[in-house]
Amino acid sequence: MTMEEFEAAGSESLHGALLALWWDGHGDWQAAHEIAQDIDDADGAWVHGYLHRKQGDAGNAAYWYRRAGRSMGTGDFQLEREAIVLELLAR
Repeated sequence: MTMEEFEAAGSESLHGALLALWWDGHGDWQAAHEIAQDIDDADGAWVHGYLHRKQGDAGNAAYWYRRAGRSMGTGDFQLEREAIVLELLAR
């Protein structure tokens, strides 16, 4: 699946971290956060960290990035989101 196909996909065709990122990309941070916080693995923690960074809660974001074993993003949110999506899609 390409990034374009991901963006055009319906929410019913996605699950887990990708579904959270889909909702974030479609302007619903709350739905994205609710999904991410219920994913108990490194991918969920990574997306959860990204969402808190986007929210402006750097302390909480840092915690979730550490749980994911990732460095906290520092750049453009859209570029980070796309990088996460592409990595998850490549698996």
